[in-house]
Amino acid sequence: MTTLDERHGEGARDGDGGRGEIALDPTGTRGPATVPLDLPGAALSDHTGSKAANLARAAAAGLAVLPGFVIPHGGGEDTVALRRAWQKLSDGGARPLVVRSSSPQEDTEESSLAGQFASVLDVRGWRAFREAVRTVLDSARRPDGSTAPMAVLVQPMLTARIGGVMFGADPVEGRADRMLVSVVRGGPDGLVSGEQAGTNHWLNRYGRLLRTEPSDADSPLTRTELARLARLARRARRVFGGPQDIEFGFDGEGQLWLFQSRPITAMAARPARGARLLGPGPVAETLPGQLTPLEADLWVAPMARGLAASLDIGGSAPRRLLRTQPVVTTVGGRAAADLRLLGAVAPKHRWLALLNPAPGARRLAAAWRVGRLGAALPGLATDLLADVDRRLAEIPPPADSSRAELVTALRWSRAVLVSLHAQEALAGALLRDTAQRRTAAGAALTALADARARGVPDDRVTATDPVILALTAPALRGPGRLPDEQGVPLQRRQTTADLGREPDERHHVEQTRNTEPAQHTQPAQNTEPAQHTQPARSTKPARHRELAQNPEPAQHPHEPHPTADLPPRTYKPHPTPNLPPRESLRLRIRWVQELQVRLVREAGARLGLDVERVGMLRWRELAAVLEGAPLPADLHARVPDPASPPLPDAFRLAADGVVVAERADRSGDGTRGVSSGRAVGTVWDGTGPRPPDAVLVVRTLDPALAPLLPGLVALVAQTGSPLSHLAVLAREFGLPAVVGATDAVHRFPPGSRLTVDGTAGDVRPGDVRPGDVQPGDTP
Repeated sequence: MTTLDERHGEGARDGDGGRGEIALDPTGTRGPATVPLDLPGAALSDHTGSKAANLARAAAAGLAVLPGFVIPHGGGEDTVALRRAWQKLSDGGARPLVVRSSSPQEDTEESSLAGQFASVLDVRGWRAFREAVRTVLDSARRPDGSTAPMAVLVQPMLTARIGGVMFGADPVEGRADRMLVSVVRGGPDGLVSGEQAGTNHWLNRYGRLLRTEPSDADSPLTRTELARLARLARRARRVFGGPQDIEFGFDGEGQLWLFQSRPITAMAARPARGARLLGPGPVAETLPGQLTPLEADLWVAPMARGLAASLDIGGSAPRRLLRTQPVVTTVGGRAAADLRLLGAVAPKHRWLALLNPAPGARRLAAAWRVGRLGAALPGLATDLLADVDRRLAEIPPPADSSRAELVTALRWSRAVLVSLHAQEALAGALLRDTAQRRTAAGAALTALADARARGVPDDRVTATDPVILALTAPALRGPGRLPDEQGVPLQRRQTTADLGREPDERHHVEQTRNTEPAQHTQPAQNTEPAQHTQPARSTKPARHRELAQNPEPAQHPHEPHPTADLPPRTYKPHPTPNLPPRESLRLRIRWVQELQVRLVREAGARLGLDVERVGMLRWRELAAVLEGAPLPADLHARVPDPASPPLPDAFRLAADGVVVAERADRSGDGTRGVSSGRAVGTVWDGTGPRPPDAVLVVRTLDPALAPLLPGLVALVAQTGSPLSHLAVLAREFGLPAVVGATDAVHRFPPGSRLTVDGTAGDVRPGDVRPGDVQPGDTP
C-alpha cells in the first residue's frame, strides 16, 4: 500500500481551486461521479466493484461499516460533484481518507487478486486525493497488458488500536467448523502485506479459543473481543452465504469495524471422517519410485495379498478389514500401506484399545497354530525357495517363448510373489534373526565390490552375479543406479517382515494367526508350490532347520537382467550366499520381479509397444492381448501420472485423491504451512534465471511477489501470516507454501534442492530420486 501525507503540502484550504484538474475517467463515458455506500446502487458489483459492493451489502445488513462513497467504473468527469463528495467525507480536508481499489475482478468467489491493485492510506488534501485516485486507476493495468475494470472506494482513515484478518473457516486445515484470526497492534495493513506475522488464534464456531500461535505470545485480544469477532464472522456468513475473509479493526473506543469482506477462495482439502491412515513405510523401500499401471498390477497387488495373508495368520487385523481394504495400494503411482492394519501406529485411543477384547481374542485363537507354524516355517521357506529356483531355471529365455508361455510365466510369477511376500513377513514375525546373520544387501555389496575389482562394467554385474539385484528396485524402464564405490556398507532397514508387529508388543509369538494358512500362503495357479506351504508337508524338520541356517546353493534365474548381453551359459554364476530364510525370500522376490521385467519387455516388443506404452496396460489387458485380443482402443491416449515428490510419512486421502499429510505435533520451531501441497524443486531467490522447477525462498510474503507465483512449484518465507495476501494467492494457485522457516534465505541458497510440504509445514533440503539406492539403505 502507498501512503500520501500532505500535511506539509497543498491541502483543502490552500486555494488551489480547480487548477490542474485531471480526468478521472480515461474512457470519457458519462455516469454518476460518486455513489454513496448507503445507496442501493452501491451493491452492484459490475458498477462499483466487488469490494465496495460487499461493504454496501454488509452495511445494509446492519454490520459496522465505515461510511464512504464509490467512484464507479465508467463514471463521468464531474469534478465538481467529486469534490463535493470529498469535502463532505473529509470534513473539508480535516479528516484523512483511504482510497482503495474496487474492481469487479477482485474479491470474487473464483479469485481474490489479493493485494494486486493499489490502495492508498492516510490521504490528506484535495490534490493528494486526486493523485491517490489516479494511482488506484493506474494499478488496473495488468502485467499481461490488459486493463481491469476499476472503481475507486473512498472511506475515512481509521486509527485502529488492533487490526487483523479473520477467516470464517480454517483455509489451511480445510475445517469449516473452525475460525482463524490473525491480529497485530495497529491497522491490518502490516499483516496483509506480510511485513508482520501477527498472533494467530484458532476459534471454534462459537468463539471459544482453541489455541494460539506463537503459544507464548501475549495476545492483544480479550476473550470478549474474540467472541465479538466470532459473532461478526457468523453474521457475515449469513449475509453472503458462506464463510468470509474479513479485514477488521478495533478503534480506540473498542468499536469493531468491518473493513473488507470477500469469499474464501481456496480451502485446503480435508479427508472424510474415518479416512484410512496411509504411508509409504517399508513398502516404499521395495518399490521406491512411481509405478506404471502394469508395474502396480505386477508388484503391488501380489504384495498386498501376501501381507494380508500374513496379517490374517498373525491375528494382527480383523479379517473383515483385510478382505475389504487393501493392505498396500498406490497413490499417484507410489506404493503406500495402511499403517493401522500393519500395526505401524499406536491406537488413537490407547485405553479404549486395551479394553477391546477383539485383538486378544484373535491372537488367542491363533496361538495354537503359532507353535506349529513357527517350527515348520524354516522348512516351508526352504521348500518354497527350492521350488522358486527350480522354476526360474526351467523357464525358457523370453525370446524363445511363445506368447502363451509368456502369459503362463507371468501368471506364475504373480502367484508366487504372494507366497514369497507372505512367508517373508511371517519369517520376520516368527523367526528370530541374530545381528551376525548376513543380509541380501550385504552379500550384494560384497559381490558388487568383487565384480568391480575384476573390471566388470556396472551394466553387466547382475549377469555375473544376480544377487546384486538386491541393490536395485524393479522397474520396466530399466535398472536403478547402483551404489558408488565410496558407498558405506548398507544397514538393515525395516522390511515387510516387520509389518505384523504391533507397536507395543515384543514377543513374536503374539503375532501369528490363521485358520487356513495353506489357503493364504500357497500361490494360486502355481505349479506345485501348494504342497510346500502346508505344515504337514514338513516331514524332516531337522533337515529343514539345517537348510534354513545354511541353504544349499540354488540355481540363478535365467538371464537375470535385461541390460546384460552376455550369453546365459557362458559364465559360471556365483553360488547363492548362505542367508537366513527371510533374506533368502527377499532375494527371490527381487529375482521374480526381474523375470517379470524381462517377460514384459519381450511381450511389448512383440506387440510393437515401447516400454513406456506397455507400462500403461493393466495386467488383465496384457494377458488378453497376448492371448489374441486386440489392444485397448485408448492405449495411445493414456498418459502416465505426473511426476510427484515422495509421499509423506503418514497421510490420508481427501476427495479426488488429494494427499493430506498427517499433522505432527509442532516442536515450537515456528515453521507452519499456509498453503497445502507437496513439491520438490530448485531454490530461487527471485533474481536471475528462473529454474524450471523453482521454489521461491524469500524473507517475507510481500504482495509485490505475486507476479512471480505462476510457474513456481513452491514458496518458502522466513516470516508471514497464513492470512496475508500472498498466502491467499498461493492457495488460489494451489502452490505449496511454508512460513516461519528461520534464516531460510541463508540456509537454502539458490540452486540447492528443496522438498516443501505445505500441509505439514515441513521444509527439507534435498530430494529423493526414485530408484536411487543411497548409502545406508537396502532395497
